[in-house]
Amino acid sequence: MYGKITLAKGDITKIKADAIVNAANSSLLGGGGVDGAIHRAGGKAILDECIAIRNKQGGCKTGEAVITTGGNLPAKYVIHTVGPVYNSGKGQVAQLLANCYNNSLQLALAHGIQTIAFPNISTGIYGYPKQPAAQIAFDTVTAFLNANQGIAEVAFVCFDDESFNIYRSLLEAENG
Repeated sequence: MYGKITLAKGDITKIKADAIVNAANSSLLGGGGVDGAIHRAGGKAILDECIAIRNKQGGCKTGEAVITTGGNLPAKYVIHTVGPVYNSGKGQVAQLLANCYNNSLQLALAHGIQTIAFPNISTGIYGYPKQPAAQIAFDTVTAFLNANQGIAEVAFVCFDDESFNIYRSLLEAENG
């Protein structure tokens, strides 16, 4: 693996990384949870760029990602990705969730981003169970880092103890 995976517990809006990922909704106009926190902490510049993206392409589809400034955040960029609504696991939810991580990492590579921090995408109001969501995130990021050079560090930032402990177990199992 070329990049390293780290784990942090806390508020993603305080993370010092080249980019943080926003678990956005398709409107890109902010919302609850991490999306609302990023928009509030980052300020008007993020919203203005999201509006410009909406005007150009009509929002962001599930599994896709777009990039904006970090505004007032410590991060230079925010990568906005739209996770799937779990809906009892019906449809292609696992693939769509994996696409969120892959497409965010592809954008990071394209913009020369060395360090990127992810929240727990889709595990809040979108209802994705935390354990399988974390496994998908971890497996997708690991595979991406194994196949691509250029990203030095990927951090999973967990707001709650349950998610933090799930990711810690995945990291410990990976590192033996």
